Amino acid sequence: MTAQSKWLRYFKLNFFNLGDEKDSEDRYRLLHRNMILFMILVTIVPLVLMALVNYHQYRTSLKAEIINPMRVLSSKTKHSFELFVEEKLSTVRFITSAYSIEELANKDKLNKIFRVLKKEFPGFVDLGLIDYKGIQVSYAGPYELLGKNYSDQSWYHEVIVRGVYISDVFMGYRKFPHIAIAVQLGNDVSGSCILRATIDTHQFDNLIAAMELDAESDAFLINDKGVFQTHSKFYGKVLDNCPFSPPLGNYGNYIAEEKDPNGREIISVYTHFDKMGYSLVLIKPKSVILKTWFTLKSEMFFIFIISTVLIILTIFKITSFLINKTRDADERRELAFRELEHSQKLSSIGRLAAGVAHEINNPLAIINEKAGLMKDLIELTSEFKNRDKFLGLTNSIQKSVERCKTITHRLLGFARRMEVQFEVLNVNDVVKEVLGFLEKEYVYRGIDIRLELDENLPQISSDLGQLQQVFLNILSNAIAAVADNGNVTIKTWDQDPETIGVSIKDNGTGMSEETIKHIFEPFFTTKKGYGTGLGLAITYGIIQKLGGKIKVESKLGEGSIFHVYLPKKAPLKSSE
Repeated sequence: MTAQSKWLRYFKLNFFNLGDEKDSEDRYRLLHRNMILFMILVTIVPLVLMALVNYHQYRTSLKAEIINPMRVLSSKTKHSFELFVEEKLSTVRFITSAYSIEELANKDKLNKIFRVLKKEFPGFVDLGLIDYKGIQVSYAGPYELLGKNYSDQSWYHEVIVRGVYISDVFMGYRKFPHIAIAVQLGNDVSGSCILRATIDTHQFDNLIAAMELDAESDAFLINDKGVFQTHSKFYGKVLDNCPFSPPLGNYGNYIAEEKDPNGREIISVYTHFDKMGYSLVLIKPKSVILKTWFTLKSEMFFIFIISTVLIILTIFKITSFLINKTRDADERRELAFRELEHSQKLSSIGRLAAGVAHEINNPLAIINEKAGLMKDLIELTSEFKNRDKFLGLTNSIQKSVERCKTITHRLLGFARRMEVQFEVLNVNDVVKEVLGFLEKEYVYRGIDIRLELDENLPQISSDLGQLQQVFLNILSNAIAAVADNGNVTIKTWDQDPETIGVSIKDNGTGMSEETIKHIFEPFFTTKKGYGTGLGLAITYGIIQKLGGKIKVESKLGEGSIFHVYLPKKAPLKSSE
């Protein structure tokens, strides 16, 4: 036996429990349950795994498809911010290159430059020149800042070191958000000068508005300390502390899934500016991002539930069908085994009957010959005074021998050695003739014999004597089974083009299922003390020999019904 066949045998015996079971119904019930579990296991589990994999992959793919546009939008907006600041920075640098320190130190000249600057490049608030001591020596703008000392400001020293400075958003004297851009000029006698311009950050809000976010999304600028550089729709105003912690040392886009102070699950995109200490933060609630996914998930869940229910219903239907087919096959196999066993028993008892009949027929023949000789001698002797008495005795011997011949003839018929004589006959006439044999008994007991004979029943080709024996055996059992004043119903009908049917029904004591299994076995009888157990066994053998079938239905306390099906035409080969 190969390893695979061993595994299959182990699987069947252990999982389906197909070993010997005393109670066949329990075995089928257990088989039915295990088949359902196994089929559910091999169908639902892959379906669930496939659903989970698709769930994860589609959710990841959908999230990527939604986050990528967020990343692109954030990068484009960041680029717009950098262009805006770079434009302002380039403008200030151009002024430092186009004009000398002396020209910029001239108040009138600076005011003229500022007016042109403000006209051509909107957003500039003021413009001032700071000398090497940190004193603002020239100023053009709406405020009184001339002579202000910036030498103690950190940004002043940063410009001295780096040459350029772009501030965070601050209020200052102006009480509205703006940024400062400072660029170092060429050296004078004692040191460097600085050209400083302030810019209105209203343009920042315009750039964020250009992102065209939905009502539940938000975008804002923060510096590297987490301070708002623009207003936020939900989380604070300019110069408030941002509730989110930006990633440190990050350049490029950073995606984070987190919860905001309102408890909403959000996805945040942090985009760090390359030349400024700013980060653009774009926030979208997951409910908005995954709205399509949630809708699809509901539909997928609904489809999954419907599919699962349909699969389970189909499994139950198919399993029930298979179990019923298996049960029918087992029953047919068991019936075939019983018929084979019954045939073997009939064959054995037939051989025994043939042997007994043969052994009895020989001495019976001798007895008959001797009795005949005695009768001839007595008839030739007219002077024998007891002539009449002895003739009566010899006649009695010959009749007894004839009776024994009839019995042995039947035994030979049971042994299938008696030749079948086929003739055309009407089964209704056979039934009526057999009832005539039993008339005295059923009339004496008050039994009601009901005839439901088909008047148009076609004639068949069969053996009259053996059919008489069949109906006599069945009717005798039916009459014996019913109580006095009971009833027996005999019915005939045209079953199909090849067969006619005869049923004999009684309302007697009935039989148990166990009894029904053995009633056609030789020597099996329920008539304890006087039954031989050969009547139905012989009946079964005769019907098989004639090419017919016999079936029985019975319930304890309700009665029995025997169905006999006979062919309309004689078999091509008759069994002997």
